Amino acid sequence: MRQKKVENTDFSVLNTISSEQDVKQVPKEQLPRLAEEIRDELVRTVTKNGGHLASNLGVVELTIALHRVFTTPKDHILFDVGHQSYIHKMLTGRKDRMDTLRQPGGLSGFETRKESEHDCFGTGHASTSLSAALGFAYSDRMSGSDAYTVAVVGDGAFTGGMIHEALNNCDPDLRLVIVLNENEMSISKNIGRFAKSLAYWRLRSSYIHTKAVTESFFSHIPLIGKPLLRGMKNFKKSLKNHLYGSNYFEDLGLKYMGPIDGNDEESVERALSEAKKAEKSVILHIQTKKGKGYEPAEESPEVYHGMPPFAKTTSQSTFSAEFGQCLMQLAKENDKICAITAAMSDGTGLEGFKEAYPDRFFDVGIAEEHAVTFAAGLAANGYRPVFAVYSTFLQRAYDNLIHD
Repeated sequence: MRQKKVENTDFSVLNTISSEQDVKQVPKEQLPRLAEEIRDELVRTVTKNGGHLASNLGVVELTIALHRVFTTPKDHILFDVGHQSYIHKMLTGRKDRMDTLRQPGGLSGFETRKESEHDCFGTGHASTSLSAALGFAYSDRMSGSDAYTVAVVGDGAFTGGMIHEALNNCDPDLRLVIVLNENEMSISKNIGRFAKSLAYWRLRSSYIHTKAVTESFFSHIPLIGKPLLRGMKNFKKSLKNHLYGSNYFEDLGLKYMGPIDGNDEESVERALSEAKKAEKSVILHIQTKKGKGYEPAEESPEVYHGMPPFAKTTSQSTFSAEFGQCLMQLAKENDKICAITAAMSDGTGLEGFKEAYPDRFFDVGIAEEHAVTFAAGLAANGYRPVFAVYSTFLQRAYDNLIHD
């Protein structure tokens, strides 16, 4: 790994923030400087202590905007996965403890309730945030609270079935904002500048206001008003589907906004404000760059996703690397051996197997349950599958282990 020296040690803006409320007081013209200082502090801390770097570098502007629009702990913010919450920690009174990140007795590398009232839920696993967010949003509605719940979900989490189970149970009339952070794979059809221009206009306050007034006007016309309004909405949806393709989220009855540049703080803040005004369940689709602002992480985000401290890097082989080499040798001798990973090919030592035997390598995404039963199906039909998985991640597949 190449370490880039962090030049900025004068955190003139970041040092003014000691609580969540201070973020709202930062003048707009100083927000780019704040983002730069946060990135410098992230690189300094994570290269010293180890941790998740690339994913945090990508959500700097988003996290700043979240804390300028919403107010924790009244409003609830959940990160999926929680390892992208380092900036959230900095902006909610824990900046001076960043040196203790992932150290015994120090700050956790994830959101945890015992650490701060601003961490409303423990978010250590992927694909769980929306289910928990629905728990907050429904309970707030039942108790008469006007609080908002925000789930920040990386696109990788959508490879896990639990997210889709939660979407299937999502009431459109909740104070819920689901931020879909797309940083690697494409989810929605997007036709260049024209599509981005349409997205920009749909997020403007004037457009939102005009739309609300128009809907109110037509809905109050006796007899023909509501049919006319339905016809207009159907026409608009048909035109949008023609330009963008059918939208999975709107087909589920949720309001969709985006895609927008998630590394432009002003755009994200404006979009979050409009999503908040909607007082409905909203999908806000943003696009961010993993590792942004730190060249080595931009070039190799997979290497700088979860990393050890630079001082502890070693040329010695790891267990995972040795395991991968052994499995490749066995696969060379037996063409029935297959390898399966749940989005962890590098961490489990399977990158070499992937290159050597692509037809016998399967990355199923963040879907450990599926991986176990898929392996059982391969085995039942004469193959020898090997599912390489961290023990902590296999917890969600206990039922599959027992049953299948």
